[in-house]
Amino acid sequence: MDLVVFLPLLIIMGAFMFFASRRQKKAMQATIDLHNSLEIGDRIHTTSGLQGTIKGIGDDYIDLEIAPGVVTTWMKLAVRDRIVDDVEDDDDLDGDVESSGVELTKSPNEKTDG
Repeated sequence: MDLVVFLPLLIIMGAFMFFASRRQKKAMQATIDLHNSLEIGDRIHTTSGLQGTIKGIGDDYIDLEIAPGVVTTWMKLAVRDRIVDDVEDDDDLDGDVESSGVELTKSPNEKTDG
């Protein structure tokens, strides 16, 4: 009698654990694939939000240029993702570029009469 009550609970818990581990394995494999595909010159984001260009790659570390002439060493595990250039950015350079800016005619701090 007790087994009949706990059997559906055990099945649900087992299924949850199975699907959770599958999702974690897929995420880990995607991270490993990213780290293995890194090349010198790639632009990346780190897990702390820093952007930079890879200047050197070792087994566990990368040299990251974060400003012109400023190169720091980071663990590969700190790389979150690669920055990819949008194709639209290249198209804008060739043709007409429309401005989406707003022209201000008055300073926001100016006092108005009345």
